[in-house]
Amino acid sequence: MATILMIIMIGLLLLGFPMMIPLTTAAVVGFVMMFDGFGQMGTFIQQMMGGIRPASLIAVPMFILAADIMTRGQSADRLINMVMAFIGHIKGGLAISTATSCTLFGAVSGSTQATVVAVGSPLRPKMLKAGYSDSFTLALIINASDIAFLIPPSIGMIIYGVISQTSIAELFIAGIGPGLLILFMFSLYCLFYAYKNKVPTEPKATWRQRAFSVRDAIWPLFFPVIIVGGIYGGIFSPTEAAAVCVLYAFLLEFIVFRSLKLAEIYKIAKSTGLITAVVFILVAVGNGFSWIISFAQIPQAILESVGVNEAGPVGVLIAICVSFFIACMFVDPIVVILVLTPIFAPAIQATGLDPVLVGVLITLQVAIGSATPPFGCDIFTAIAIFKRPYLEVIRGTPPFIIMLVAAAALIIAFPQIALFLRDLAFAD
Repeated sequence: MATILMIIMIGLLLLGFPMMIPLTTAAVVGFVMMFDGFGQMGTFIQQMMGGIRPASLIAVPMFILAADIMTRGQSADRLINMVMAFIGHIKGGLAISTATSCTLFGAVSGSTQATVVAVGSPLRPKMLKAGYSDSFTLALIINASDIAFLIPPSIGMIIYGVISQTSIAELFIAGIGPGLLILFMFSLYCLFYAYKNKVPTEPKATWRQRAFSVRDAIWPLFFPVIIVGGIYGGIFSPTEAAAVCVLYAFLLEFIVFRSLKLAEIYKIAKSTGLITAVVFILVAVGNGFSWIISFAQIPQAILESVGVNEAGPVGVLIAICVSFFIACMFVDPIVVILVLTPIFAPAIQATGLDPVLVGVLITLQVAIGSATPPFGCDIFTAIAIFKRPYLEVIRGTPPFIIMLVAAAALIIAFPQIALFLRDLAFAD
């Protein structure tokens, strides 16, 4: 049965169907094979509806809406200007500023693709003018944007938390350490690249200019404070934090900055609705598919056949990293989380692994796969936004992928990179 479902999904993907079609078709075929027809299809529908029933999923469209408002407004530009004012003048400062801006905007939006657009659009021309190659620039923007998957709010973490019944608040806090680690590694590489290629530095900003940049960016900087501080302080839940972010984004862009007009609300809401519809369809079908493969005991059979259950905690983590990394090179990250998380659930439970640590590693692998050839989704976002050929976009990615894989290895070897802040924030 597992072989048939895999052939269906791969075949339909190769024929060019959007991901929801192969996933739905495979789920329905699996159901018919198990129950000898469509007579009990209502059970499958109930499982699909159960997938989108958790209240935590309300946070997804909220964060998408907040990110859409900020991307169209001035928040990204103000954050970029502040970062440039402080570190733009050092060797490799423009590249480091790009990576830092991606991290900050990721902490505001939670979306890798929104970060590619918001940060990449204004900074790519500046990097090219400063002497950075286009392949390095595109690779930096794509991979640094993936830090948004780790820094809260993270839509990937929300999906994983719902599927695995893991605390989303704990996942959010645990993602901060790995996100900062990756930013540090990227910054070192930017410094090395600038010295090796003799990239000139930018003019140094005066303290007056820095003060003005901080003043302009102070309001957008409150987004991570609201999310992390509000959740950590017990003021509101992750879902409530998402709603507060939408309200704050609206007040900021429409009233304080006056960068958007009320007439644009319809376009923003329509864009958010379309993205949310796709996400929720994938979540619903993915939950039904996960129920089918679990009912057929396919996960247990797969794990036993490759010996994962006997590999121990480290072996299970390595198997998870490899599986999610490879899958996200070909398939949408949300679908990968929906399909593979239930497969590894028995091994995670059997080895006693911390589900928060597993969630951070899964989110990191999803981020890596999203920027890795051949079909990483952020690659095609960059192609569409910057109008550059595929080979040019992916040419500079190998060093960044190596650093991201190294970060995953460090987290496996030293789990406290991810768990220290979680343990500190949620200590009894």
